[in-house]
Amino acid sequence: MHLHHFRAAGVSVVLECPPDALPAILHWGPDLGPLADDALEHLAAELRPRPDQTSDEPIRTALVPEARTGWAGLPGLSGHHQGENWSPAFTAVTCETAGRRLTVTAADPHARLALALTAELDPYGLLRARAELRNEHDLPYTLDALNLALPVPGHATDVLDQAGRWSKERVPQRRPLTVGAHLRENRRGRTGADAATVLFAGTADLGFRRGEAWGLHVGFSGGHRHYAERTATGRTLIGGGELLLPGEIVLAPGDTYRTPWIHATYGRGLDEAARRFHDHLRARPAHPASPRPVVLNTWEAVYFDHDLDRLLDLAARAARVGVERFVLDDGWFLGRRHDRAGLGDWHVDPAVWPDGLHPLVKRVRELGMQFGLWFEPEMINPDSELARAHPDWILRTGDRLPPTARHQQVLDLTNPAAYAHIKERLLALIGEYELDFVKWDHNRDLVDAGSPHRQGRAAVHAQTHAVYRLLDEIRAAHPRLEIESCSSGGARVDLGILERTDRVWASDCIDPAERRQIMRWTAQLLPPELIGSHIGAGRSHTTGRRHDLAFRAATAFFGHYGVEWDLTALTDAELAELAGWIALHKEHRELLHGGVMVRLDDVPDGVEAHGVVAPDGRAALFEIALLDRPATWPPGLLRLPGLDPGTLYRIRPLAPVDSHGAAPAWTSGGAVLPGSALAASGIAVPPLFPDRSALLHLTAVDAPR
Repeated sequence: MHLHHFRAAGVSVVLECPPDALPAILHWGPDLGPLADDALEHLAAELRPRPDQTSDEPIRTALVPEARTGWAGLPGLSGHHQGENWSPAFTAVTCETAGRRLTVTAADPHARLALALTAELDPYGLLRARAELRNEHDLPYTLDALNLALPVPGHATDVLDQAGRWSKERVPQRRPLTVGAHLRENRRGRTGADAATVLFAGTADLGFRRGEAWGLHVGFSGGHRHYAERTATGRTLIGGGELLLPGEIVLAPGDTYRTPWIHATYGRGLDEAARRFHDHLRARPAHPASPRPVVLNTWEAVYFDHDLDRLLDLAARAARVGVERFVLDDGWFLGRRHDRAGLGDWHVDPAVWPDGLHPLVKRVRELGMQFGLWFEPEMINPDSELARAHPDWILRTGDRLPPTARHQQVLDLTNPAAYAHIKERLLALIGEYELDFVKWDHNRDLVDAGSPHRQGRAAVHAQTHAVYRLLDEIRAAHPRLEIESCSSGGARVDLGILERTDRVWASDCIDPAERRQIMRWTAQLLPPELIGSHIGAGRSHTTGRRHDLAFRAATAFFGHYGVEWDLTALTDAELAELAGWIALHKEHRELLHGGVMVRLDDVPDGVEAHGVVAPDGRAALFEIALLDRPATWPPGLLRLPGLDPGTLYRIRPLAPVDSHGAAPAWTSGGAVLPGSALAASGIAVPPLFPDRSALLHLTAVDAPR
């Protein structure tokens, strides 16, 4: 039997794996139901491609598309043996299945290349696949690209992905899916603030709760490629893989190259597509299991001004308002009074800390908080002792240095000596202070990133894997340590880095008006407990806008909660208000960090709304925000999807609703309505001023209030 049908969580994948060709996916999408062998054969006959005007034989598009079949689109494998074997034909193929996992070995005896493929459908309906190429020739094989691609049905009419920049990450962008390729290549050497994140092909009616979406994410933190391609015959694929620089991968005889995982999600609406990622991540053995501690990060509180007395006061106030993890950010190491010097010199600066960090760490722990520390291990300032001692440890091409960014260069972690030095320094500090948490930053792109250690060859691939290895070894040495991926904010958010870290910093912008969109679209890939979400000062550091505490606190409420604010400047009343918000978050964080995300499509003008529903449907939290002044007044009704239709829910505000008109009846806390009515008719939007929001708590009527 050459046909394999995998089913899970409302998704079906039908693969065809003949003995003389690479496997092809015939169907990936909604569940087909149980199929007997003869029914599967009949279905496959309908799904296989038919001859078109370009070939006498049907053009078969495999998981790794091959030019030799007549496929004229983007090839899966590009490379050569000194100009030969540039179009391989994998004909010796064996396939094995175990559960919902297909493993394939294939060979081209003439080109002397071997290819192994893995495709698996997890219990939550998330499909992932990867490939491994081995050179069995006597000549070296120059690998230019190895991409995997998945078919999408013709009724997908739109392509949706994300763009962005520093402090405005994950901006959605949508366009028609037309003949040709929509190609997103990232050459930044890190995931990028402008990354596609998840590239979707979708139906014309696609929204959060409607339409159909087929999405793909490349789980890699270096150069990468996402694309959607439609041919003149209507064949449509989405695909991707690592983006390799010229000459970066040359396989010696016997060498192998393995692609990153590509992760593919199908959903009836973007929320269902996102839920597959969320469930997949939550099922990992290493997924954070303890309640996410409320964080205070010192950056926007003190910047580089590391004064012990001020930090001790800040720590005392943090504990007073309910903070559980205190993180000392940039500025504690040698020569680091500004961002132009010191990176690489990972020793506590005795000029600022004559007794080391011990007085601060001791007091933080006496106050009942965990202690965390900021590092940027992959970077080096030219103005540092390390750069002066080892200028050859800087990534560069030829005899020139790349242009600096934030006054820094990239440390060559492919150099064993540089790698060993940084690993020793990190382990020494983590051990000395028994750190609970590391904020791991990465503040510049990899430009002209050649390695002097590797004769100047392009080194993004090797550098990325060196970082992965460094993270793995540090975590092996300190299993209880938690690590945050920060990269100029949200420029390294991908499932490759999330295999080794416990949360991401979504953006350096915590202006709530901007942060709402950033959080909303980061959640297309990550569940809220993995997204750091902090309450900043009343005047935003990055935009200059001003917002009241309630709006800032409610905006951050649905992520991994924290504070980035100089609490020493707050009045007792402000501290009490902040403490109230933190206590409220702690009361509900099990639901916030374990519930099913709901984003609303049909909202009145100027309104944004979202929420989480408990997996058993017995409770929910929603936020209704007014972001602009509506053209009509009052704002209207808001339907609440995602609830159990047969459950009666009591609706109450989680915090006082700051209405500037007649408040809706539900704000009194006495409204009881079934989930069916809340989804079909809804509740009234309270008359809020712009940049105000209301939090709703819904509980089953027989549940405690």
